[in-house]
Amino acid sequence: MTTLFDVPAEDLNEALAERLADEDAVAEPDWARFTKTGTGRELPPEQDDFWQRRAASLLRKVAIDGPVGIGSLRTEYGNSSKGSTRYQVRPKRSTKGSGKIIRTILQQLEEAGYVQTAQGEGRKVTGDGRSLLDDTAGEVLQDLDRPELERYA
Repeated sequence: MTTLFDVPAEDLNEALAERLADEDAVAEPDWARFTKTGTGRELPPEQDDFWQRRAASLLRKVAIDGPVGIGSLRTEYGNSSKGSTRYQVRPKRSTKGSGKIIRTILQQLEEAGYVQTAQGEGRKVTGDGRSLLDDTAGEVLQDLDRPELERYA
């Protein structure tokens, strides 16, 4: 049985984003195309499928780290102190990611049945969410033609 840990994260997120878009599990709100992803950013994201990619990434992150709260996810998706801040002379500082985007996506994933709220601990993945991740990981592993991953097949 292939799990989400057996495939590269980038490939899993891409396939999972396509699957979430096909299922209409998450839908980008009207305000999302004007919103920055954090205070350390100058412009909103330019990708057309940003919302689905972020939802896939959040689902994977909650599955790995869960139960996890909004605050730690904001830290994870923010700018690190090594990130670039343009037009500034002052020293670089870490900034947090947008809590509204993270919260809205997690609420949509809850409505779809992939994530649930753990009592006082944050959010964790449900059985349906885990099976979605594992099934998608199995499909990704079959599509990959990499010799170092053949031992999982």
